[in-house]
Amino acid sequence: MQELPTSVPPHFHRLPNQRWQIYSPQPQQAEQFAAEIGLSPLLAQVLINRGIDSLKEVQGFIEPESLVLPAPMDEFPDLAASVKLLREAISGGQKIAICGDYDADGMTSTALLLRALRALGANVDYAIPSRMREGYGINDRIVEEFHSEGVALILTVDNGIAAYGPVARARELGVKVIITDHHDLPPKLPPADAILNPKLIAESSPYRGLAGVGVAYVLAITLAQDLQKVGGLVNPLLELFTLGTIADLAPLTGVNRRWVKRGLRLLPHSQLAGIQALIQVAGVQPGSAESPSILNSQNKTKNSLKPEDIGFRLGPRINAVGRLADPQIVIELLTTDDRELALKNAMQCEQINQRRQELCQEIEQEAIAWCEEKAIDLQQERVLVVVQPGWHHGVIGIVASRLVERYGVPVFIGTFEDEADENEAVGTVAHKIVRGSARGIPEFNVFDGLNFCADLLTKFGGHKAAGGFSMPADNLEQFRNQLSIFANQCLQPEHLKPLVSVDVRADLAEINLDLYRQIDALEPCGIENKAPVFWTPNVCITEQKIVGKGGHVKLTATQDGNVSASVKAIAWRWGEYFPLPRRVDIAYRLRENSFNGKTSVELELLGVRLPANAATSRPQRFGKVEFDYCDRTYSCSLSPAGSIEELRIRNSQGQVLAVSPGQNIGLLGNSRKDAREVDVSLPFFENLIQTAKHALGI
Repeated sequence: MQELPTSVPPHFHRLPNQRWQIYSPQPQQAEQFAAEIGLSPLLAQVLINRGIDSLKEVQGFIEPESLVLPAPMDEFPDLAASVKLLREAISGGQKIAICGDYDADGMTSTALLLRALRALGANVDYAIPSRMREGYGINDRIVEEFHSEGVALILTVDNGIAAYGPVARARELGVKVIITDHHDLPPKLPPADAILNPKLIAESSPYRGLAGVGVAYVLAITLAQDLQKVGGLVNPLLELFTLGTIADLAPLTGVNRRWVKRGLRLLPHSQLAGIQALIQVAGVQPGSAESPSILNSQNKTKNSLKPEDIGFRLGPRINAVGRLADPQIVIELLTTDDRELALKNAMQCEQINQRRQELCQEIEQEAIAWCEEKAIDLQQERVLVVVQPGWHHGVIGIVASRLVERYGVPVFIGTFEDEADENEAVGTVAHKIVRGSARGIPEFNVFDGLNFCADLLTKFGGHKAAGGFSMPADNLEQFRNQLSIFANQCLQPEHLKPLVSVDVRADLAEINLDLYRQIDALEPCGIENKAPVFWTPNVCITEQKIVGKGGHVKLTATQDGNVSASVKAIAWRWGEYFPLPRRVDIAYRLRENSFNGKTSVELELLGVRLPANAATSRPQRFGKVEFDYCDRTYSCSLSPAGSIEELRIRNSQGQVLAVSPGQNIGLLGNSRKDAREVDVSLPFFENLIQTAKHALGI
């Protein structure tokens, strides 16, 4: 048998660099709770994990319509003033203009208020800033253009809270402004006539998690009620609310949960020609499952869409237009009643989305190649800043999310662009700027990070999880250094791996259609109410292959036990980890697969790690444990070495790898005197050490 290698052997399996966080099981409470509510103990444990452990709480969770909500007028201080301003503008025939945004939230918000205000008799138009030329949010050009067109009232949607200058300019020109937004608050609020933002209300409010489209929905319905013209408006607006809320990754709690649950039932039978066309083009099939009876509930989800239908099918087709093309395509799609025009625009969304997918794949590959070439020490930097020329600014945010998944650190990604300034003496002068997007990890606040670097930026905005920014190209290195300082203040080394949050252990024999359909009772699942994540230890991968352009791994997982069970699974974009080891622990969600008229449940893999096949149940202090790694058997132990405990791993030929805590260099040999130094941060050694620690229970 060969000695321990110092480079990656041909049979070495590269695995995702993840950290698993598994909720502490409460088996007795879960069993008792399951009997009371009529759910599987697995899902009872999930509810306990979500902080729900009483019949009263589960009633409100399963049936959000049973909860008594405060009136929006009591929650939003400026809502009454906003309604009054709009009512006066409508009755006086004054021109109202909406300034929207080019993401799915902003476009659905714009369409929602256009539909509502037109139905209520308003003279209303809209504008959305150019993503490529102007970037996010209302600006002086739009304000002055609105003024020249005779606009009396500007209504921002999904933007404006940080636009102090443009709002002040509007007020100078005598134009009234209502801001509707949901982004984090700047130190100084704009001088608008009214501001509607859930960040301005109590954190305990059920309206706190509204996205931009949610704020627009509250305003539209409250105005319609005030004018006594609600009839026929609620359902179409609720569909747009649902589309935008899920696409913007808003938390599915509070009123969002209640209204999204309603909207998902409406969407398969949409009254809107544009949504019908989008569903047709995207090939979305409404679910036909019914929720189990819980607490004698009559709650049904027959012919209801699920959040993932929007998050992965409808939302991306809308977002792609805002990223690469003219948002007017989407606004027209969502406001027209002409089915032929709607289908034409939906087809355009489909084509643009295909181009978006291609661009994302190209940029992601280039970004990964750059990172590998630079070999950045992420343990030291704790943030990844990637800026390259020629990347399309509209899609780099998606790539940032994928890099976060891969490297487990906050990612700030950008591209170089030219910005022209008019100078009377010398004409047009082009300056290099960086425009970028950022995505965070749970322990890192993106908006706070950008604010920490505010002196280097010309423009920035966002919230805890994501943001956008621009700056002079000359500031790039200082920006990188300053972000690293901020990241080192809030991140510890253990944070720097992608997090897989796991709910409960399940045997593969328990995975079936009945369990999958019981999950319907927890819907809608999404942000802050994530779909249940199960894990199963020591499964055998009996079949696996690469499928699709994205390099997905399709496989069969088998578990031996009292009842042997096999389940099909898919691991999205895991081609680089192919082939997976034969024996692994897996973390996964459940998904429905319908083929040739047959419906089955398969696994969507989220995490994988090597199992600890310990020969004994748990070692005593300094005891030895055997484990398998890369088809070989090793033994390991913690042994005293002076004042510290040293990890020692022995192969079948008697070679020992000795590693001290926190060291990147270990000793490898048959004895200490002839041992040589090796770099234990190499992937083979790092995974071997992690597997040994797992076997030892440390």
